[in-house]
Amino acid sequence: MSSMKCKAVALFCFLEIALWPSLALADDVETTVWRFGLEEIDGSVQDIYAQEFKRVIEQKSNGRISVDIYAYGTLGESEDLTALTANGTLQLTNASTGILGGLIPEIQVFNIPYLFSADDRVNQQVLSSNHVIYEVIGDALIDNNLRLMTMYLEGEMIWSTNKLIRRPRDFKDFKMRVMNAPLIKQTYTLFGADPVPLPYSQIYGALQNSIIDGQINPLFSIEEMKFYEVTDYLIWAGQQRFTTSVLANQSWYLSLSIEDKELLRDTLAEMSDFIFEHQVALNAAQLKKIKYYKPDMILIHLTQRERNRFKKLAAPVRAAYLKTSGEKGKRLLLALEEALSAKK
Repeated sequence: MSSMKCKAVALFCFLEIALWPSLALADDVETTVWRFGLEEIDGSVQDIYAQEFKRVIEQKSNGRISVDIYAYGTLGESEDLTALTANGTLQLTNASTGILGGLIPEIQVFNIPYLFSADDRVNQQVLSSNHVIYEVIGDALIDNNLRLMTMYLEGEMIWSTNKLIRRPRDFKDFKMRVMNAPLIKQTYTLFGADPVPLPYSQIYGALQNSIIDGQINPLFSIEEMKFYEVTDYLIWAGQQRFTTSVLANQSWYLSLSIEDKELLRDTLAEMSDFIFEHQVALNAAQLKKIKYYKPDMILIHLTQRERNRFKKLAAPVRAAYLKTSGEKGKRLLLALEEALSAKK
């Protein structure tokens, strides 16, 4: 779907669902609808998360609250979902750190290459509970009528390419699709590639028509969007984990009763372990599917020495982050480096 069509669909849905009343049960008890937008399609990590969230919320509220889920494309691109949540059409949405980087500079900390620990359990624990994340990023989002509710991992970011990439010089004249986030674009420029920002929905066609030579996403995304069909290599470079946030409309959150605020917070806290185990399982299952459907796909795990070449080149990204994010960004980065250094 083109960006223009997505925006048209989003506008139509805005006009439609913004006017929806609460549903009434047979016994005249109103059911409140919470609308949750996703950046990914049915069956994805975000969909698994949202479906479990829906089940738990509806069960705990005895049906008093109903959660409606809108998969990727229903209401437009990722930027559209953030806008629809800020204006109150959606109550909740997923927003990747790459997308949010254009809105608040502090959250670009998660786009610094080789920041994360090699132990994803450490990474998940830090993302879900580190108080500095929720103070610094949370405060910045409130100015946009958004509230940071939680964050979680979706898996390691894998390069799927039509050329073997083992050293920075291999990126010469290589067009790499990236999210439209300043630090990500800078990273791949430093690696030697030509970064090309494109909407998620346009990646497959761009690969098929050689508009780009490669792209970066977790394994589950590469399988479900069939990117493996139009690339020859899967390359583990260790440079980044895909992280997403769950945002709420700030005004809506403040309007909730104490009971519903507690229900929301408790449910999100319970979801951390659930989604970690499920994203690990889903990424492993999707890799098996890729191997089955394309047995000649070439899988490459860069050695530590090879990774260090890219890590060294990416060093200026840290300085660029500090320059754009100021003292708050510095506080966040130092807190994360300390928390994540346990098992680098």
